Amino acid sequence: MKVAGRCLCGAIEFEAEVQPGSMTVCHCLDCQTHSGSAFRANISAPAAGFKLTKGVPRTFVKTTASGTKRNLAFCETCGSPLYACAVENPQAYSLRTGVLQQRDALGTPQREIWTKRRRPWVAVAGVSETHDGQP
Repeated sequence: MKVAGRCLCGAIEFEAEVQPGSMTVCHCLDCQTHSGSAFRANISAPAAGFKLTKGVPRTFVKTTASGTKRNLAFCETCGSPLYACAVENPQAYSLRTGVLQQRDALGTPQREIWTKRRRPWVAVAGVSETHDGQP
């Protein structure tokens, strides 16, 4: 499925190909902090189908607990989080579903990760796969 993403102010736009029904909810502390919420909803897009169509996002390089370096892309004007990807030679982009115009067509999340960090008041309906950490 082709999707189009856009930050809140419209300075950054992108297109990508995703598989509907493959959304993941992440409860890790980094996602909670970076999203300003209790979790983040993401959907993976192969790098071959990802294309920036307007603007250039700002990036912050995050080093994960395992030592992997990830670019966290966002709009420097409005602050909207857009995606994450490997710093070098990304094979896929983890798109933030809130910036996708087709977010309602993506279906419900199928997987939750970092559930050991899930806030006790959060319940995501319809999830078929859960992981205490990173699978």
